[in-house]
Amino acid sequence: MKKPSAFIDVTADPRWQALQDRNSDYDPAFVYGVKTTGVYALPGSGSRLPNAANIEFFNSAAEAEAAGYRPSKRAAQHPSAITALHRQLVTNACETLANAEVAPDLASLAQAAGLSQWYFHRVFKTVTGVTPRAYAEQLRWKNVHARLRQQESVTEAIYNAGFNSDSAAYQKAGEFLGMTPAVFRKGGEKQTIRFALGETSLGHLLVAQSEQGICAILLGDDPHTLLEDLQKHFARAELMGGDKAFETTVALVAGLVENPARPVDLPLDIQGTAFQQRVWQALQKIPPGTTASYTEIAAMIESPSAARAVALACAANKLAIAIPCHRVIRTDGQLSGYRWGIARKAELLKREKTE
Repeated sequence: MKKPSAFIDVTADPRWQALQDRNSDYDPAFVYGVKTTGVYALPGSGSRLPNAANIEFFNSAAEAEAAGYRPSKRAAQHPSAITALHRQLVTNACETLANAEVAPDLASLAQAAGLSQWYFHRVFKTVTGVTPRAYAEQLRWKNVHARLRQQESVTEAIYNAGFNSDSAAYQKAGEFLGMTPAVFRKGGEKQTIRFALGETSLGHLLVAQSEQGICAILLGDDPHTLLEDLQKHFARAELMGGDKAFETTVALVAGLVENPARPVDLPLDIQGTAFQQRVWQALQKIPPGTTASYTEIAAMIESPSAARAVALACAANKLAIAIPCHRVIRTDGQLSGYRWGIARKAELLKREKTE
């Protein structure tokens, strides 16, 4: 049973009136815990109204359960209603961020949602997989991306997208664009990408390296398809065949294909959104010879409802083996989609387990 805590006058809380009215319209918006029973319920519950001294309000069922309460029968049947409300609130916030010339701060977004700043931050991250700030930054970079594609000047694109200075944008350009805004505007022109094709026991291999590090490790049945994939990402970059020094790097990557349990000791140029990078960092922490489900990865990055987004991030990975998305499986233990084919995924896992 939940132990009674210090008395708080809940009658001063506007939710008290909704509870007295048994207003089911508020059912997804909050729950109340009964200290004497250790149970939490929805405001529209038909059960007897407890004494105000024994009531504690929570913004969500998750908050109540974290405080040690268990759901009433009716509350246990309505988690989807609360989840639906949270998704709608976050959808509204995302639309606000997308349509705003200047991104509103956390306090403004939380106030519009009717939640505390702390709880809104938590709900937003649970639904989207990223914080409101990171989401707003992704939107700005998408804006920069689109404006540069339209051949706006770099300065216009940066300021029109909401950045306050060129320097702030250039500091993050490598992470989001993979190059400076000026180079991106020219489709990667003047950027040199070295690449080499090879063969392994799992088929053809393409390794590409930018000035920052290895930017692509691709596997496939057709070398021409692999090269086309590389060209799509660096449409106007200068693609150059690797020299003898680069051949050593390719040999190291090929060695990873044959023995994927080996530690990765290569300079990597990892490009992706904030959420993708969080997923890819989590994948690198999965020990060789073991696996994790999409749901477990979502929990690792503190976004428990983002399993589907995790799967999409895995599919977007361009660094086979170095970022071991082959170690991610379905919750039921079955192998799921793999950018380079299920057969290769199964073989890589088999090789790791036999080491």
